[in-house]
Amino acid sequence: MNPFQLTYLENKAGILYIDGVSALELAEKFKTPLYVLSQSRIEENFRKLNLSLKKRYDKVRIYYSAKANSNISILKILLNEGAWLDAVSPGEIFLGLKAGFPADKILFTGTSVSEEELKYAIEAGVTINIDSLSQLKKLLKIAVPEVLSIRVNPGIGFGHHNYCITGGEESKFGLWPNEAEKAYSEAKKAGVKRFGIHTHIGSGILNINAFTQAAEILLHIAKKISEDCNLTFEFIDFGGGLGVPYKPEEMELNIEDYAESIMSIFKKEIKNLNSKPFFAIEPGRYIVCDAGILLTKVVSIKITSTKKFAGVDAGLNVLIRPAMYNAYHHILVANKLNEENMDEYDVVGPICENADFLAKKRVLPKLEEGDVLAVLNAGAYGFSMSSQYNARPRPAEVLINKGKTEVIREREDFNNLLIGQRVATWLK
Repeated sequence: MNPFQLTYLENKAGILYIDGVSALELAEKFKTPLYVLSQSRIEENFRKLNLSLKKRYDKVRIYYSAKANSNISILKILLNEGAWLDAVSPGEIFLGLKAGFPADKILFTGTSVSEEELKYAIEAGVTINIDSLSQLKKLLKIAVPEVLSIRVNPGIGFGHHNYCITGGEESKFGLWPNEAEKAYSEAKKAGVKRFGIHTHIGSGILNINAFTQAAEILLHIAKKISEDCNLTFEFIDFGGGLGVPYKPEEMELNIEDYAESIMSIFKKEIKNLNSKPFFAIEPGRYIVCDAGILLTKVVSIKITSTKKFAGVDAGLNVLIRPAMYNAYHHILVANKLNEENMDEYDVVGPICENADFLAKKRVLPKLEEGDVLAVLNAGAYGFSMSSQYNARPRPAEVLINKGKTEVIREREDFNNLLIGQRVATWLK
């Protein structure tokens, strides 16, 4: 998708403007590397999805997947829009509660969950989504919740990278249908009154058929469990995975087509369930990905006999997706939008790893030290996967809304590297 089809990006005389503010001014005022997030784009993405679903069915829950970006300002925006919250750790539960989410609007879907984590979730009052029989056994020893959901592995998985596939035989997630039925039976026998059912097949999916295949399988499993265990489902959660186009030539997911396809299956199949459950999904990337930009400054140009390297101040410690997934992020030279793409560069960071790159063999305008690069689609799994590797403090996050800017996460300094550290007494 052409990046300038995004409503919050503009080319003004060759300078990139983000929601009304010059990217160069942002880089100067807040320094680089810098994550910039557009509130208007987040709201636009959520509303588009919400409207598409709700005009086809009147009981819809959109659980925002906090792992994509868990900044409490982002959580607050989505709470105000009517979102529920998908949390995969006690930390995300904590942040959701701090942002103002009521406990009963948070769904905790953990994997390899400890007893301590289960106790935290129970004490917080959130809904728990069980990932294994052993997890259920631990939970029921601690407490019998009023409502419980179980994650089912539908036997198929999809995703933009093998590491992002969360269904099928190679996946660690969820219970197989026969195990799930046993889990529901045990939970009901223990005294659980209300139930949900859940699946999640993977991340970054642009193929609607993947979602409809998984939906049909889950609904058939739900029907069998409902009949065999004599229970009804309060909600049926189809997970997340809604993808976004990272490359300009990629087509975006048609949300109207997605909503029509999955809702038609859902409404047809729930007639067999003797109930009217909530339709639930858990998008994260779809809502925040293209609302975020990473600004990074060119600090060196190195020309060898085989390559041109553009050295920037953001490395895999700031954005790990290219190194981890070989992911593509489109890059604009924020101060040279009107200049011709003419030179091929590897855009590399300051980390002492050969995997430290943001782009390889990328054709860009002729670069110079001081140029500001805008790395697009950085709103999801950008800051949330960042680290202090090489003892480099993490960057700031700035929220922008129709010309207004505010820091929503302070830039770390060297003192942050010492937080929690202690010198052993025998070394003093």
